Amino acid sequence: MATFDLIGILVEDMAASLAFYRKLGLDIPAEADSEQHVEVELRGGMRLAWDDAAMIASYDPPKEEARGHKIGLAFKCEDAAEVDSLYVDMMAAGYQSHKPPWDAFWGQRYAVICDPDGNHIDLFA
Repeated sequence: MATFDLIGILVEDMAASLAFYRKLGLDIPAEADSEQHVEVELRGGMRLAWDDAAMIASYDPPKEEARGHKIGLAFKCEDAAEVDSLYVDMMAAGYQSHKPPWDAFWGQRYAVICDPDGNHIDLFA
């Protein structure tokens, strides 16, 4: 039986993408910035991987330009204050907002930021 094991992200600039995810708290070695494929194991054994678009195109040329964000990832925060604080920290670091923090109707504090490739990254508590 197959087991869900890995989430992959296609990136244009590996170093920029990894810097973004480091800022969100992932432990990614600095030497990974120059690699074409990087992966880290997350709590619980799931893996998150990044692949350089040029490397992927070397064996699977794109047929057309993708539209919209390509993945959806969410980072759970301890509480609403951490959502707000992390959002402010990411904006101060120069990253883009998709939607500033708000109290969602389903009862969570939520914000949506964009990684360097335009993917939507949710922050919630």
